[in-house]
Amino acid sequence: MQDIDIKNIEIELLLKAIYLKYSYDFRGYAKASIKRRIEHRQMLSNLATISDMQKKLLYDDDFFALLLNDMSINVTEMFRDPEFYRALKAVIVSRFDKKDSIKIWHAGCATGEEVYSMAILLKEASLYDKSFIHATDFDENVLDRARQGIYPVEKIKVFTKNYKDAGGLESFSDYYKAKYDFAKLEKNLKKNLHFSSHNLVTDSVFGEMDMIVCRNVLIYFSKELQDRVFKLFYDSLTKDGLLCLGSKETITLSKYSKLFVKKNAQQRIYQKV
Repeated sequence: MQDIDIKNIEIELLLKAIYLKYSYDFRGYAKASIKRRIEHRQMLSNLATISDMQKKLLYDDDFFALLLNDMSINVTEMFRDPEFYRALKAVIVSRFDKKDSIKIWHAGCATGEEVYSMAILLKEASLYDKSFIHATDFDENVLDRARQGIYPVEKIKVFTKNYKDAGGLESFSDYYKAKYDFAKLEKNLKKNLHFSSHNLVTDSVFGEMDMIVCRNVLIYFSKELQDRVFKLFYDSLTKDGLLCLGSKETITLSKYSKLFVKKNAQQRIYQKV
């Protein structure tokens, strides 16, 4: 019991040190998830204690960059959860068809696969030319990868299946060019995309959006931090704007649940009241 208490204290001090030195705030993340990520980096770095890790990250920016990558949530793929994209297409065609412009925020975009999926969906719904997609993450390294739109060719088979299952209308191969071991997405998918840094934990309202997509990010946050982010999303949405969450996320238990109504409960698509 003594060891467990000491380790928890070490983790709290480590997270505070990260915030004070680098201004990244992970103190509101779910404790079990953050503990696993810290212990994983401790093991890989052959550090005897988490206190040793704290000393190392305070004096070694390169080591902190490794830990920051561990903290980032980068598990994603194109057209992940195909049924979500089927449902979303039906909602946005009826919702946005008459609008002159559409502003979308992908919060916690990671390496960009779901952002490009959205671009393809909008293109096939004849909505892309009047859309502008802001894609954000707190990690500049993953943002650089997202801007490039280059992915291992070995993933294309999964992406293609997801695209077809999501109701894709074209051949998925029309959207990329393969060269050696990588596939590069076509430039015309990028013209209305803008990738930038934004931290859901510490940053404020992000524009005035018609739709916000934040999928499979909030599951790593504590309930208190989730509530903060839901309020941030509410303030960042236009009247009747849409909020899209991941399959294991819900706003139902939040104190801000009454600020949204369900458009598609199964696929976690909500509309601002």
